[in-house]
Amino acid sequence: MYGSLTTDSFEEAADRWERLLPRCWTNTVFVTPAWQRVWWRSFGRESELFILSVRDRGDELGIAPMMIRDGALSFVGGSDLFDYNDFLVPKGGEDRFYRALLDELMGLDWDRIELESIPQGSPTLHGLPAAAAEVGLSADVEEEDVTPLVRLPGTWDEYLSGLAKKNRHELRRKLRRLDAAGSVRQSECRDPGGDHGCMDEFFSLMRASSPEKAEFLNREREGFFRAIASELGPAGVFRLYFLEVDGRRVASCICFDHSGSFLLYNSGYDPGYSSLSVGLLNKALCIKEAIEEGRGSFDFLRGPERYKYHLGGTDRLLYRMVVRR
Repeated sequence: MYGSLTTDSFEEAADRWERLLPRCWTNTVFVTPAWQRVWWRSFGRESELFILSVRDRGDELGIAPMMIRDGALSFVGGSDLFDYNDFLVPKGGEDRFYRALLDELMGLDWDRIELESIPQGSPTLHGLPAAAAEVGLSADVEEEDVTPLVRLPGTWDEYLSGLAKKNRHELRRKLRRLDAAGSVRQSECRDPGGDHGCMDEFFSLMRASSPEKAEFLNREREGFFRAIASELGPAGVFRLYFLEVDGRRVASCICFDHSGSFLLYNSGYDPGYSSLSVGLLNKALCIKEAIEEGRGSFDFLRGPERYKYHLGGTDRLLYRMVVRR
């Protein structure tokens, strides 16, 4: 099917991939080989995988983890579980990469290339359309979603001072009210991959927090979350937090600790404690943890939920691109 195109497996590409990633513009947990390998094992059965090492006159320019299904080429993964996606290209070499990539992809049997979740600022957004035009292809780019982010100062007090006055007042008021409600503790599950009780409680809180989350968390996605916890937990990347009131876990969230940033992946809370704003405060205390550990930013990831802006988030855009023959 691929003619002279050569591909790697995840295992064959993993070492080069990991060495490449810190030099890339998009360096996030979602484009690590571990994340994409777990997703592929969970959901890739109806697609065909190829991990292309892109070369030009013997130079390795980058890696393109892609799959093909129903005539469409795409990144590995989907927007339901990937908040960001991109090619693995060292900074400064993007133009050569896109031209060489399209030269090789032209030999495949596809109607379109559909690329989701490309972050604002990625060189892919302008480099790939320019390379596509050179070979007679059209490329359309459109806004897909937002990913609010807050840059973190050195202290919690500085963070609070940087919030809008109303939001700062409300957060402090809610923290005081929570403290007055009983014995309060923010805790971290130290072995999220091995401690099935922790994951079970997280799933219970996630399902309880809204009908939409309960519908989203089907058996396959629950299995994926467990596999990601097992894969990324030992390295300290997957971090599972609980907010406890009088010894009862009432809110929980998953954060990824990667490349100097905390990324808020998913969360849940007990509606019986909604008057104490436990869902929002669980997240606020994760921001405090990120500050205390010296992280540079807290990424709320996909979606424009109001609480993200109350906690200081500023929008960054995600884009979707379609390249057609």
